[in-house]
Amino acid sequence: MSSKRVALVTGGNRGIGKEIARQLAHKGLHVIIGCRSEEKGWQAVSELRSEGLELEVQAVDLQDPGSMDAMIDRIRQEHGRLDVLVNNAGIILDRGVSVLDVEEVVMKETLETNFFGALRMIQAVVPLMKEQGYGRIVNMSSGLGSFEVMQGLLGLKGSSSAYRISKTMLNALTVLVDQETAAYGIQTNAVCPGRVRTDMGGSDAPHSVAEGADTAVWLATAGEDGPSGGYFRERRAIAW
Repeated sequence: MSSKRVALVTGGNRGIGKEIARQLAHKGLHVIIGCRSEEKGWQAVSELRSEGLELEVQAVDLQDPGSMDAMIDRIRQEHGRLDVLVNNAGIILDRGVSVLDVEEVVMKETLETNFFGALRMIQAVVPLMKEQGYGRIVNMSSGLGSFEVMQGLLGLKGSSSAYRISKTMLNALTVLVDQETAAYGIQTNAVCPGRVRTDMGGSDAPHSVAEGADTAVWLATAGEDGPSGGYFRERRAIAW
């Protein structure tokens, strides 16, 4: 059983997720990287362990509730706790495609990973967090899902709608989960990391992965007086 706080980062084998895992481990948490490919997960963990960090891998398919339940059972048996969940795993399949042209199958696959995967994960971990009266849930969202941004970015118009709608739904989930769990010492927040130099963000993005991970790590390690039910970028609240 672990005496350290235990954090689970989905999609933590690359990009922002990997950097979040690194920063949390540097802060002394025991970090679990959750990803579908155990091999890719261990590649990331081997690299991070070379820095003297404490991490492990748990294979999980966010589209398979049985896989998720099995992972939570393993975490309960091996650690007896789960303190932090970072819902980082996400996909974008319709970059630049108009909402009038997006295929239904693309919309469904995007929502299955970006929204339903996060919902299932939260439903799975909250009981563990309630048991210890402590939890930090961080949902990696995007400003592109903000109503304020959607109304103001005329250049994007109705493009990338599957991805953007999935993030709008994730924002709504953040608020609703907070209403249900805040009384149990669980803080739930959404983060827009900005455009980061990853495979998804592109090599010309203005922010490094370290900068993109910073706000998520700040919220994941916040004290009792930390914010909950909010939406943040660069450690500042932003409009939904």
